[in-house]
Amino acid sequence: MKYKYLAPVVGALMATAALVGCANNASGASGAASQPAANAANVTIMVGGLSKQIYLPFMLAKQLGYYDKIGVNVNLIDEPAGGDATQNMLAGQVQGVGGFYDHNIALQAQDKFSESVVSMLQIPGEVELCRSDLKGVINSPADFKGRSLGMTDTGSSTDFLTQYLTTKNGVDPTQTTRRGVGAGQTFIAAMKQKAIDCGMTTEPTVSQALSDGTAFILLDMRTAEGSKAALGGTYPATSLYMQTDWVNSNKDTVQRLVNAYVSTLKWIQEHTAQQIADKMPADYYQGVGKDAYAAALNSEKGIFNPTGIMPADGPPTCLAVLSAFNDKVKGKSIDVTKTYTDDFVKAAQPIS
Repeated sequence: MKYKYLAPVVGALMATAALVGCANNASGASGAASQPAANAANVTIMVGGLSKQIYLPFMLAKQLGYYDKIGVNVNLIDEPAGGDATQNMLAGQVQGVGGFYDHNIALQAQDKFSESVVSMLQIPGEVELCRSDLKGVINSPADFKGRSLGMTDTGSSTDFLTQYLTTKNGVDPTQTTRRGVGAGQTFIAAMKQKAIDCGMTTEPTVSQALSDGTAFILLDMRTAEGSKAALGGTYPATSLYMQTDWVNSNKDTVQRLVNAYVSTLKWIQEHTAQQIADKMPADYYQGVGKDAYAAALNSEKGIFNPTGIMPADGPPTCLAVLSAFNDKVKGKSIDVTKTYTDDFVKAAQPIS
């Protein structure tokens, strides 16, 4: 199935990922569906980078067999950028998005209503990397003026956060060049080819870029302390969000999905990083290696929300961040209580 809103491959850099993309498709990382269940609901969820560790719960739930157990036919679609996934949701081509919660705030500012039904990450898990040859030259986002900055894609949450960090540090985002370079091999290729000076990405891309000396860490939002220092508070990230009308019309299906994800979050807390890595498809740690993948996961396991409940101070922080630079949000009256619901999480039944 083709999605008319899917962004085209950006530039020659994306060509370097062709073989990796084929590997993903072959192993089920894109378009991965659980076994059909008779008379079960069909739900397609588009995830803004399935192989990123920040989105791990979506595939892990499948690997644990939870989609089958809840009786929902879940089709996972891999889309590198959260902004494009959101557009597909609005077009009705997918029912849910695995992406950052902040998109719900941006949508409400445009009089479009969606909501997070389960919060999976307490903090972004993002890292701002800069090329190793610029160490000592770029010391903070205050040095971003005139620089080329990489993110997943324009309109993505990495774009949101990049613009915020730039603005917060006294640089107008228009004085930078923001480039969508994806993640994994395309991100690393962009750095090695000096197409970007710095860029925001996640594990396992971070570990791969550090292991061969391609980059150094400028800002680290894989810890609560690092996230609060960079963003001013708790910044809930990965969630499953859906259009509010769809949620209201399909409460039983939503509850089943939330049951699966709350159980997955609990499973993550009760198992080691190595045990989690053992459950993931092999192409998820291709390029970095399984041991390095597990080590990276072990160092950032704290990013995962153990309960699925939205952190109380999270939505106000996200609103403050978006209001700092986004003209569509700035000055708007946003009711953050309508951008998420904890009702399904509170009613969740564990899966054995």
